[in-house]
Amino acid sequence: MQVETINYSSAGLEFQGELVFDDTAGAPRPLLLMAPNWAGVTPRAVEIGRELAGQGYVVFVADMHGLARRPTGNENPMEFLQPLIADPAATRGRINAALDCMSEEASKRNIGNPALRAAIGYCFGGANVIDLARSGADIAAVVSMHGNLKSAMEARAGDVKASILVVHGAQDPIAPKADRDAFEEEMTSAGANWTMLTFGGVVHSFTDPSANRPPSSQFSSKAARYGYALAHTFIADAFSGKS
Repeated sequence: MQVETINYSSAGLEFQGELVFDDTAGAPRPLLLMAPNWAGVTPRAVEIGRELAGQGYVVFVADMHGLARRPTGNENPMEFLQPLIADPAATRGRINAALDCMSEEASKRNIGNPALRAAIGYCFGGANVIDLARSGADIAAVVSMHGNLKSAMEARAGDVKASILVVHGAQDPIAPKADRDAFEEEMTSAGANWTMLTFGGVVHSFTDPSANRPPSSQFSSKAARYGYALAHTFIADAFSGKS
């Protein structure tokens, strides 16, 4: 698996993501934008990118923080997340810039099919890819894994082009039932094609094998396995009929 570091910009700031692809593939593959959790472009995030690329995608790991201010992983997450939450338009611009970068770089290398684009995000990254859909991005599908569902810039009727899948734990304190209900109402009012899979007894970060902070965050092999199986099928269905 090939991993290439890619520099790009948004609103005058410099960002650095990772393009992950099988350099032995014989034909262009679908493109999958990956938005990592609050810690950003870490070795673990790139490893997830490798795992996803192994499922037949060209993957781009998005940088939501920028080169000037990146977490090391030991800080209070809100130190880095609060500025992004407080400026939803700029944050939305960053995820759209990552989508554009992925498409451009894959096209340059003739490794990806720009007609087949999807996105997946984890925790804060889940919120990022849902906001990508809210922005009206021309993308087939987005998948949020234990993501935050709130937005200060909710979708309006006709905005959402992407099919949206939310995979969630019923006991996730980051996005409790009230948030899930509000998300359902928002997407239904916007006329979006949305699906939600909720696991009983599951909390936050269930796809992360290192998550072990009950009752807030806990890995669940069952939820991760079922969630990924549905995610790949959901994306494949969204790609059906496109070329």
